[in-house]
Amino acid sequence: MDIQRRMILAGGLALATATRARAQQWGAPATPAASDLGAPVWPVSERILLWPGSPPGAPAVLPTPSATMNGPKGARELWISGIAAPEIGVFRSARPDGSALVVFPGGGYSFLSVQNEGIDAARCFNAVGITVFVVNYRLPGEGWQGRDRVPLQDAQRAMRLVRSRAASYGIDPLRIGVLGFSAGGHLACDAATAFDERTYAPVDAADQLSARPDFAGLIYPVASLRAGVGHSGSRDQLLGQHASEGEIGRRSPAEHTRADMPSCFVMHAMDDETVPVEASFQFIAGCRKVDVPVEAHLFEHGGHGFGFHAPFEQPAARWPELFAAWIRQRPSGR
Repeated sequence: MDIQRRMILAGGLALATATRARAQQWGAPATPAASDLGAPVWPVSERILLWPGSPPGAPAVLPTPSATMNGPKGARELWISGIAAPEIGVFRSARPDGSALVVFPGGGYSFLSVQNEGIDAARCFNAVGITVFVVNYRLPGEGWQGRDRVPLQDAQRAMRLVRSRAASYGIDPLRIGVLGFSAGGHLACDAATAFDERTYAPVDAADQLSARPDFAGLIYPVASLRAGVGHSGSRDQLLGQHASEGEIGRRSPAEHTRADMPSCFVMHAMDDETVPVEASFQFIAGCRKVDVPVEAHLFEHGGHGFGFHAPFEQPAARWPELFAAWIRQRPSGR
């Protein structure tokens, strides 16, 4: 067996073991440490501020940071909101393989599920050599001007900052992907299809770099904001409650797939009652229409928002291993 194959098998075993351990531990309530609920409101030791000054469209009174422990009984996890100073949490791998993920947690654009869909993502993928950057992005309903562009501004800026610092993190600037969950999946879809949309005025040299992800992982994504296939809460938080059909269409990524977008990995549970699987169907069809490589995993059971904590006996619990294997197959820049 050659060395590369041994490394791949070892990485897959480590990921499967980590998935099993997380599944077994999920039933225990989480107790927040003091650092979780103070300032800063999420536990990360290395961070990058997205903007050197005030973010674009800052309100006169900035939102007040807050953190709560929420989620189903017996599975409390950290949710944050009131994001006045968006930033990136940096999670380094002990054995970096040159690839990176820029992660967007979900939360319906009303909060960020930074534990289940951020910190846990870092722990999982760090184990197989991937450097992870979790983005604490602004929430559009917290007073920012041009609310429909606010998350995408932060996503584009995050991609450019990570790419500008690739050498210092030991990563390939052409192997930087995005990973998004639910509303964060909408943001990842938007980052993949609207990477060259001018959403803010350049602020430094990093903004001369491309914001295009090299690949995209879309986990139960809000790929459309249309009624019946999107998530109404995410739509209303992003656009307001009285958005026109034109506004809804402009921010529905399934309608804007393009030949130069990155390859995509889509995962969704068929029994998801929060974000209909039809949104992913539309996005997959859009990718195929423009000949963009897309891998899709549609599971019978799982519901919504399970992140890295689907019961181990469910096939949906295997998606992180499948995603990691898919990333290894991506050629640089694709």
